[in-house]
Amino acid sequence: MGRMGLKRLSPRAMPAMILAANLPDIDSFVAGAVGCEPIAAHRGITHGLLGTPLMALLAVAIICIWERFRSGKEGPLKLGGLLLACYLAALSHPMLDLTNTYGTRVLEPFSHRWFYADTLFIMDPWIWIALILGLEMSWRAQRLGRDWQRPAAWAFTAVLLYIGLNAAISARAVALTRPLVERVATPRMIVAGEVPLVFWKRRVIWRGDEVGGTGTYNPLAGLNHASLDPWIVPLRLGDPRLAAAAKRDAHVRAFLYWSRMPMVHVQDRRAWLTDQRFFDPDREGGGNFFIRLDNPGPSS
Repeated sequence: MGRMGLKRLSPRAMPAMILAANLPDIDSFVAGAVGCEPIAAHRGITHGLLGTPLMALLAVAIICIWERFRSGKEGPLKLGGLLLACYLAALSHPMLDLTNTYGTRVLEPFSHRWFYADTLFIMDPWIWIALILGLEMSWRAQRLGRDWQRPAAWAFTAVLLYIGLNAAISARAVALTRPLVERVATPRMIVAGEVPLVFWKRRVIWRGDEVGGTGTYNPLAGLNHASLDPWIVPLRLGDPRLAAAAKRDAHVRAFLYWSRMPMVHVQDRRAWLTDQRFFDPDREGGGNFFIRLDNPGPSS
C-alpha cells in the first residue's frame, strides 16, 4: 500500500504503516494484564470500528516520539497524511483477518458478534508471494527510474482477484455440500475452509443439532463434485461436565465465547471442550484448542 503511493503522504509513512498494520494484535499480549482471557480478547476491540483508528493514532504517536529523538532527512512529518496512511494500514489488518474461518469482531465495541468470510487460510503463502514480488518489482522500477507505483498496484490487484476467486470456491463448496448433509442431518452450519498451499481445495465442516462431520471439495477434480467423509461425531453439548466447567472455569467461558463450532470430545471417559474447525478425530485429546472439562477444582 505504501509503494502504491501512500508513502508519499508524509515522511516516515512507511515505518508508520508497518506499525499500524501490526498493532491490532497487541490485544493478545495485553489481555492478561487487564484481566481478560487472550482467546476471548483477540480480534476484538483493537480490530473493531473504534480500535482501528486508535491503532492508527498509536502508530503516529510512536513515530512522532521517534522523530523527536532522531529526526529524518526527509523533512517534517505531515500529520494529516501520516494519520490517513496509518488508518488505511490499520484497517487492512482486520479486513484480512475477516477472510478466514477464525473470523473477527469488526463491529466492536458496538457489537460482540463474530464475522467470518471463510475465504483464505489463516496464513496464506500465495498472498505473501504476490506482495513480495510486487515490492521487489516496485524497488527495481524505482532503481531504473520507472513508475514504481504500478508494480505495487498490480500486486495489490492480483491479491484482490485471488481473494475473490477463493470466495467463489468457498461459496460453491458450501452449496454442493448442503444437499449431501441433508441426507444425514438438518444442516445448522456449513463452513468451507481453505486447505494450506492447495488454495483451490476446501475442507468443509458441517454440523446439525446433535452431530457433525467434514467433507472435501476440489474443483480440479470436478466443478460439481463434493464428498462427505465417512465419520460422524456427536457434538455432546449437553454433557453435564461442560455446564459444570463453564460455571467454575473462566477459560471455558472464554473459549465458548470465542468458539464458532463448539463440541465436547470424549476419549477414555475423559472430556475435552474443542472446536470443530480445529478437531481431528484421530488425535488424542490435547493441544492449543482443547480444554479438559473434568479437571478437579476451579481454575478461574
